[in-house]
Amino acid sequence: MNIKSLITTSVLLAIGLTTSISANAQNQMPGKMHIGIVYPLSTNGTRAPLDTNNLSFNLIGGVSAAERGFAFAGLSNVVLHDSKGFLFSGFSNHVIKNADGGLFAGFANTYGGGNGFAFAGFSNISSGSVKGAQFAGFANVAKDMNGAQFAGFTNIAKNVTASQFSGFANIAKDVKGSQLAGFINTAKDVKGSQIAGFINVAKKVKGAQIAGFMNIAESSDFPIGIVNIIKNGEKSIGVSTTENLTTMLTFRSGGRVLYGILGVGYNFKNDKEVYAIEAGFGAHFFQSKSFRLNTELTATTLESFKDGEYFNTSLRVLPALKIAKFLEIYAGPSLNYVNTNTVEGKALNKHYISKWQNKWGNDFQGLYVGYTGGIQVIF
Repeated sequence: MNIKSLITTSVLLAIGLTTSISANAQNQMPGKMHIGIVYPLSTNGTRAPLDTNNLSFNLIGGVSAAERGFAFAGLSNVVLHDSKGFLFSGFSNHVIKNADGGLFAGFANTYGGGNGFAFAGFSNISSGSVKGAQFAGFANVAKDMNGAQFAGFTNIAKNVTASQFSGFANIAKDVKGSQLAGFINTAKDVKGSQIAGFINVAKKVKGAQIAGFMNIAESSDFPIGIVNIIKNGEKSIGVSTTENLTTMLTFRSGGRVLYGILGVGYNFKNDKEVYAIEAGFGAHFFQSKSFRLNTELTATTLESFKDGEYFNTSLRVLPALKIAKFLEIYAGPSLNYVNTNTVEGKALNKHYISKWQNKWGNDFQGLYVGYTGGIQVIF
């Protein structure tokens, strides 16, 4: 091989090696660095909406076709296609398509969906499916949520697989997981649990509904609330009395197993503390066509609406017999804990298992065994 041929071959090899290195670099680094103040005052200029960046830093706001790394803006980031990485802004991030990675905004994030998490001082809004988590001071919105939503006020999603946590309300169509809200949860079908400070609303629930006051569902076997409006469940209105002649008109409502109790009544033994209010929970066991065992935990207060307090917490075991299709009688023992600061309250029972007073001697407490019996109409 002569010198001319050797030089030619060396040049061709160098060109090939350079091309290969360039191609590999392009595969590894598809974008570039973007620095600016606000569109179009940046290194990408008017072409910024067409460019893909590995690193973006904009003093006020930035615009790009896509982000593949880290992007920061003092006010707002706008990505016209998708992002893979982390976007930080003082006010808002807007990604038209998927955002895979993380979104951090002082006020709001809007995006078309993606895998990752979004943090916003006010709201996260996704028009598509999200796999990951949303954290917002006020509201989170997504089409399908496979992960968790945490909001100070409300979470909204069509389908939820995992959990929703909010200070006020969670709204979803189908839930496979749990909803936890300070006030209300609403869903169509739930496979998991609903826990709300006031009310849960659903169509079909396979799990537990726990509410501070009310549960509403078409079917729910395990509602825990004072009032439970279950379409295929059971409701009853009854009259009962106890060993101390506290007679109650009671509404019981719930599902196949658990139910709530709410009642008002009158004590025929006292002269002053005579007005009664009762609330509690119960469960059905050993159910058959004519017999079942009801267990109940209730709290009852007697009031004169003047000075003095009387509270009775009672655990009841009540065998129940159906004497007709919609009529049931029940009676059984109860274990009672009394806390009162009135003379009448202390004298309601004469036989205490144990009794004691606080160190000031003005708060009487005691344990005793009593009984409860009644009749109720089931509908």
